[in-house]
Parts: sequence; structure tokens; C-alpha cells
Amino acid sequence: MSNIVDPLIGRIAARIRTERERRRWTLAQLADASGVSQAMISRIERGESSPTAVVLGKLSAAFQLSVSSLMALAEGAPSSDADDPAGVRRHADTPEWRDPATGYRRRQITGPRFPAEIAEVRLPAGARVPYPAAAFAFVRQIVWVLNGRLTFHEGDTVHELGAGDTVELGDPVPCTFANDSDEECRYAVVLVRGERP
Repeated sequence: MSNIVDPLIGRIAARIRTERERRRWTLAQLADASGVSQAMISRIERGESSPTAVVLGKLSAAFQLSVSSLMALAEGAPSSDADDPAGVRRHADTPEWRDPATGYRRRQITGPRFPAEIAEVRLPAGARVPYPAAAFAFVRQIVWVLNGRLTFHEGDTVHELGAGDTVELGDPVPCTFANDSDEECRYAVVLVRGERP
């Protein structure tokens, strides 16, 4: 199934363009800051290409945002509760983003106004998703494995995690989420923003 027809992809594209324009960056400046080619950024912003998890990690790092923050901003607040940050969020009404390269699926649990960001991730067997250190700047984050096994590379340290295990991330380093098992791994990412230097 193509992500290009997914309305969430259009909202992600619009958010990336908004974040770039808010900083008054050209495509070339964002490409330099992120390591993603101008051509790819242009295709993403026009909704012609669905970004992979790796590309989203690089772009969010360039914006000094977490992937969770970028996704929460892309989703926006529910229109029926625009003035009320509390309320029920139905599973069926919560968009799920799928990485076209790995099949990784991410669903934002909290809305953009909640003080912590919580996302549910489903990582298929054999999938690996690396993120640059900059994607973890200015945030405190914990990964909680709900089902399956996760091999989490935090810089040079490797954590083998099973259901119920958690890892609290330290100083920003490149990280890789890997599922080396034969079964899907489901985990939650809980993130709070820290202070900017």
C-alpha cells in the first residue's frame, strides 16, 4: 500500500515545509543541515515522495525537533476539541505513519498540547532504523518494550530488551532501533523536552 495517498503524508510534507520556511531556510540550507538531498526534500514537500524513518530523523534533527514532535505537529490538534487539550482519542481516529523502506509503523498517542510525547511503534522482524545524535538533543526519552525483542544501539552500547524492559536515554548519541528477531516488536517512546543550551 502506498503512503502517498495517506493524508498524514500530506500533513508531514506541509509541516516540513512550514518548519523550513519558519527558519527562512532554502532547500539548499535544509539539505546542508540535514544531509538529505535537495531533490528528496523537494519531492517530500510536494507530497510526491514519502519520507523514510531515517530521512524523518535527519530532517527533525536539523530542525532541533524529535521525530515525535515533528509527527505531533503534523497531526495537529483534533478540530472538534481545538480549545480543549484533554479528551478521548479513539484508536480509529489516530493516524498511523508507515515507513515505506522498513514497514516500521508509528502512531502518536498524545496530542501536540500534552506536556510529554508518547508514541507507539511497531518494528517488523529484521528492520533497523538509525537516527543521528541530533535527533535526541534537547529531549529526555525512555523506550519501553511492550511485546517482542528490541536490540537498541545507543552509541557504542548495545541493549538487548524484552517485553517490559525499558531504557532511559542519556546524552545524545547516534541510536539504532533494531529487531533482530523473527517476530514484530512493539514499543512505546516517551519523551519530554529538555532545556536548550
